[in-house]
Amino acid sequence: MAVINGNLKLDKEQIIQTTELHDFISQHQLPQLYVDEAKRWFFPLAKAIGEKQKKSSKTTILGINGAQGSGKSTLADLLAYLFSKKYQLNVVVLSIDDFYLTRQQREVLSKSVHPLLATRGVPGTHDVGLAMNIIHSLCDVAGTTFIPRFDKATDDRVAEQNWDQISTSADIIILEGWCLGAEQQPEEDLLEPINKLEKEEDPDAIWRNYVNRQLGGLYQDLFNMIDIWIMLKAPSFDCVYQWRLEQENKLRNSLSDSTSGTGDNQVMDESGVERFIQHYQRITEHLLDTLPGKVDYLFEMDKNRKIIKLKSTD
Repeated sequence: MAVINGNLKLDKEQIIQTTELHDFISQHQLPQLYVDEAKRWFFPLAKAIGEKQKKSSKTTILGINGAQGSGKSTLADLLAYLFSKKYQLNVVVLSIDDFYLTRQQREVLSKSVHPLLATRGVPGTHDVGLAMNIIHSLCDVAGTTFIPRFDKATDDRVAEQNWDQISTSADIIILEGWCLGAEQQPEEDLLEPINKLEKEEDPDAIWRNYVNRQLGGLYQDLFNMIDIWIMLKAPSFDCVYQWRLEQENKLRNSLSDSTSGTGDNQVMDESGVERFIQHYQRITEHLLDTLPGKVDYLFEMDKNRKIIKLKSTD
């Protein structure tokens, strides 16, 4: 891998004024400094992929991996913006989160397999077949594709009549998700609990073995569809708690005072976030160890989510 320390020169085509990104920054509640970071690291990335795609006759599937709160959703949206504005490409952004099983489906799993499967997030709580079908549909030149969305505030899939509709084929599909690229681990690695959640709520390792088996199935077929891999690499799992807490605060701020924390619109407090991220710890730590050497673009981050290095195969 070539190592780039951020000393990148932007040509005129890469320069987008801060004012042009004003709405994007506002929508994502980003500091103005994000623009400088984006120009330094992500504009050259968009150019490399965008110019290559302009010469291609097939859809490119771009996968973005990152721990919770690492900024992968923001990066996906930024790249979509740049691909569309600068290179006139049709772009569709998908998240692995869009394909969570419904609350009812997860409740069934929680009763038939293990109670922890009521909580969204881990492999086994997604409709992977649906994700693959939709990606295939978006690569087709004809027809309309209906894309599910998941409402984290209600912890359930949005009603089908409110799914997004895409009437054209995509030049680029961006798929982002925390577990993208994860592989099944040897069963012996799952014997010892990794945190309090596993020790107290999965003492017989039923839940983590089920999750691990799911990774060995359709998830690998989905991951094999990805053409270009990007990873936003956290320095360690210890950073994830604070990053995920910031995400929850954004969700709280996005809800009106009349809905936040009432009814189905539950926003987690600090203790809730701490327990929630323990569901993700085992696979996240395994990804931090195994995925960096396999991706096309590896962005290494510090604890403040500042990118400190890029390793690429270009």
